[in-house]
Amino acid sequence: MDEFVGNKLTEWGLSELIPRFEEQGIDTESLYCLDDQEIADLIPTVGPRSKFKKKLKMLKKEQNTANPETVDSSAEVCLSTSDTSDKGKRESDLQGESSQWQSPTKKQRLANKPGSYSEEIILSDVKTIMECVHQKIPPRDNKLNKFLRKKIKDLEMDKREVVGVFGRTGAGKSSLINAVIGVKNLLPSGNVRACTSVMIKVEANKDNSKYEANIEFITKEEWKDELWFSKNFLGDADQESDQKDDDDSRDIVEKLSALYGEDWKDKSPDDLMNDKYFKEIPEFLLSKGKTLTVETAKELSAKFVRYTRSDPKDGDGKVVKRWYWPLVKCVTIKVPNNDLLKHVTLVDLPGNGDRNKSRDKMWKTVVGSCSTVWLVTEINRAASEREAWEILKSASSFMGNAGQCEHIHFICTKSDHIEDSEDSEDSDDHSAAGVRALILKTNDQAKKEVKEEFSKLKEVKKYFSDESFKVFTVSSKEFLKKKCLDPDDTEIPKLQEFLQHLNDCHSETLNYVSGARGILSLIQGASRGEGDDMKTAVYTVLQQKMRDELDKVRKPMKETYLAFEKCISEGVEKSKSSCEKHLKSVIHPSKSGSGFHKTLKFIVEHDGTGKKKKKGKQINLNMKLSSCLTESIDEEFKKTFPNEGKCEPFNGVLNSFSLDTKMMSEKTEYKDVELQLIFLNTEEQKIKTKLNKIIRERKKTIYSSLTTTIERKMQKCYDEAKQIKGPGTLSKMRETMVKHVHGLKDVMFQEAKAVMLKQLDDLMRDILDDLEKTMQESMELSLKTDGVSIPDFTLELVMVKNHYKELQGSSDQEPLICAGPPSPAAAQLTTN
Repeated sequence: MDEFVGNKLTEWGLSELIPRFEEQGIDTESLYCLDDQEIADLIPTVGPRSKFKKKLKMLKKEQNTANPETVDSSAEVCLSTSDTSDKGKRESDLQGESSQWQSPTKKQRLANKPGSYSEEIILSDVKTIMECVHQKIPPRDNKLNKFLRKKIKDLEMDKREVVGVFGRTGAGKSSLINAVIGVKNLLPSGNVRACTSVMIKVEANKDNSKYEANIEFITKEEWKDELWFSKNFLGDADQESDQKDDDDSRDIVEKLSALYGEDWKDKSPDDLMNDKYFKEIPEFLLSKGKTLTVETAKELSAKFVRYTRSDPKDGDGKVVKRWYWPLVKCVTIKVPNNDLLKHVTLVDLPGNGDRNKSRDKMWKTVVGSCSTVWLVTEINRAASEREAWEILKSASSFMGNAGQCEHIHFICTKSDHIEDSEDSEDSDDHSAAGVRALILKTNDQAKKEVKEEFSKLKEVKKYFSDESFKVFTVSSKEFLKKKCLDPDDTEIPKLQEFLQHLNDCHSETLNYVSGARGILSLIQGASRGEGDDMKTAVYTVLQQKMRDELDKVRKPMKETYLAFEKCISEGVEKSKSSCEKHLKSVIHPSKSGSGFHKTLKFIVEHDGTGKKKKKGKQINLNMKLSSCLTESIDEEFKKTFPNEGKCEPFNGVLNSFSLDTKMMSEKTEYKDVELQLIFLNTEEQKIKTKLNKIIRERKKTIYSSLTTTIERKMQKCYDEAKQIKGPGTLSKMRETMVKHVHGLKDVMFQEAKAVMLKQLDDLMRDILDDLEKTMQESMELSLKTDGVSIPDFTLELVMVKNHYKELQGSSDQEPLICAGPPSPAAAQLTTN
């Protein structure tokens, strides 16, 4: 077995097969020749065998796409890598193989488009090159060697875009997702009613060709707390017969009945925690996840329905005694061989979080990570349906300043349903063409009305512009059956095209290849061991340049801090003067009713967060109290940390940081340190990319800190109110809360301001420190250290350079030549 085969087995997660392949003498050539029977003899176990067959098939497909007339280039990469002592042997060996190593002709080059399949081949090839380089760098306790090995590991990338899908039950979310990803029976739809709390993620299965569902449960302690609260809440409702059929009580009864049937009514919470109720899901008792694995989407749908839906019958018409969705936090569905999900996760989200703390925390995290949100509703009620717009209004801050959402897509489903429209009644043309014309006319009208409605949402438009809002009118049914509409008319292809755009990893691939090019340039430059005077001179120039550039970043950041300090100080004063009014609006609503004490009890039991209402509304006292603080910084925050892809944080000052190493590397006077300057340029781009990602994540915490600080300061109040029982409960709870807010208002909002500003200051300091530390270390190791002990990687550098130029659209390819004085073999390589 040669090195290439070993590397591939390791890359595929099948390293346990290496001894067997060594025993049978499987080298690169024989790997490509293996047939099904030989694979079965080599790998008798079904799991590893099916995984190996899939990976080998993909490898052959990649090679055929890249260059069907040559062997896999990654084999050549590993074969080319050896210690410097073998350089003469390499040159001699290559003399007879020059036709394989010469620069590809224009016809042979990959026809690249950003995000195309050929880029995946480039990325795979360069990863293999760098894995081989990593293995060949001597594992000595040498500062440069350790630095290089770390840099190669840091090249790894994992792009993942999240698309959140909101919409009420019956709006057509499941059918939409099924149609867009092209898997007909994946998510159940129709008469089976979805529960309102389980989050469903749909993503690619990159490990095998099976359909899988990974089920994550809430903890036993959380469920026990819910049982105690539910039983107490229903006990209060029984004492007030006019209130026992309210939304809160019905939801609790539905949840308990789904899991326990009728058994819960006469049993205590401790009784209901008996292991006998969880025999079919021992994973819940063990605090583990449960995985379902099947061959088809239809099979998976039938299996996981009990964890996401509520219905007296399952998919086969059999009576189901227990439904486990009350215990489920999230279900992750993994779909094999689906290009649209390769770097995209679709998430079917509950409307406004959840009363369960862990589910609500996950909801906020996922919503904050969505780069796109799909708001789904039926076309016949798109502009007027209150629930959809309430979801958008209540979630907009989590998506905007507390998130990273760039696009809001309002998706009107069931666009082929025109039976009840006035236009349908007036139309005499019932032909396919006539129906199509009527549907398209209705779609245009719906889009116009939805855009007009969006223009009225002032609280949403604080975070999102008209450019970020788009309306789609879709028909999943027509897309599949094609009765009256062309596929493009259904607008499903537009959504597929959008997902394909999100899958575009061109920038990530370019970053990886560019980073690899920089590392190999550093190795090659360090191994030359010459130009010390020039290195010292360049180091001095770059030191001064870095001090100047850091000052250019530091000054605008300080101005940003002062701007936030001014805004938030105004917010503190407004909060002090209006907090008691805000509190009263929650605990003394104008339409409180005789059963309001239950609503208030619900709020304090859930630490300030009220139940999600049927119409999409949610009560959040903590957000209400912090509203003046968040409103005071909203405009400045959006300007400083924009979500739009074309805009940059801190008004672009970080991305403008430059040591001008690219320009220097192109000048003749710096020829002796050209390779080191190329490395420094790639390091500069990498650290700025890394810091932009860090900013994107930490800005969410900074913005949310205003509300989380208020929640923390209010916790004592909620805990005291939870203990209040007996006659006069409502008035005592109100009195407790009013007293607490009145006593804390002079310090609570000031503390929230201090926490937010400290986090902002910490972020700015960390950006400057990371920028300086990274570039300083890179300059010292590239311009003050020699790498005489490192093997020669000339060929690998040329190959990566060619891939880099390919990604940039350049047709100029470098010849694959060896380092040092031209040998007969090297000369032949450059002339063939």
